Amino acid sequence: MISRRALLSAGLALAAPSAQAAPRARLWDRWLAEDPASGIAVDHTLWAEVLAAHRGQPADGIVRVDYAALPPLGGYLDLLSGVTVGRLRRAEQFAFWCNLYNALTVELIRAHWPVDTIRDIDISPGLFADGPWGAELIAVEGVALTLDDIEHRILRPIWPEPRLHYVVNCGALGCPNLPALPLRAEGLDAQLDAAARAFVNHPRGVTVEEGRLIVSSLYDWYAGDFGGDDAAVIGHLREHAAPPLAALLAGRRRIDADRYDWRVNAV
Repeated sequence: MISRRALLSAGLALAAPSAQAAPRARLWDRWLAEDPASGIAVDHTLWAEVLAAHRGQPADGIVRVDYAALPPLGGYLDLLSGVTVGRLRRAEQFAFWCNLYNALTVELIRAHWPVDTIRDIDISPGLFADGPWGAELIAVEGVALTLDDIEHRILRPIWPEPRLHYVVNCGALGCPNLPALPLRAEGLDAQLDAAARAFVNHPRGVTVEEGRLIVSSLYDWYAGDFGGDDAAVIGHLREHAAPPLAALLAGRRRIDADRYDWRVNAV
């Protein structure tokens, strides 16, 4: 029998649902400040240009990035580093943090290219560190931040929104696609819905094989964000399922297995 460790080393994982979970969402209240009346819009033009030039979506529906040809993203990241987040309204903040997370992830992989998986970028502090998520990568308002800070201490606790997971990209083939356009406050709900539908209805999100319901490991790692148990996760999936998938999910209350492909999402 092939061990789970061997599968993970190969970048592929298939397992029965487990109690393993992502880091707990722990609010960093320093980032709660907002200005509901603000008309400030962060300029994400540089990020839009990068996405247009170096993001591709082949026939299999999984977005790839041309990391080898990608220019350094320092100019855009410097721009975001200079933003005073507390002067923005909530929707603008959400777009800011998601775009920052995605740009940092793309820049990390570019800077360490070539890699087979983002987990090979072991720059997080600690003897048993895995990947880059615990490394301080940027300062915003003079405060050093890690990817874990952005996702688990800012985004998830301030916006308890399950569709968030469809618009932050970890640079892996198993992850929801890197958005084609920067997230923006205007039309944000439509962007989130479109991203949810795209992932849920793709085989790496949900599939039924030989009668077994197999889902992305995202729904295991973040089960609490999707309702806390199999029935709630399946209910969430039904909300975004196209008719063919909805028919396969009808009457189901149990997830049989989850899987995730950690190989880098490169062209």
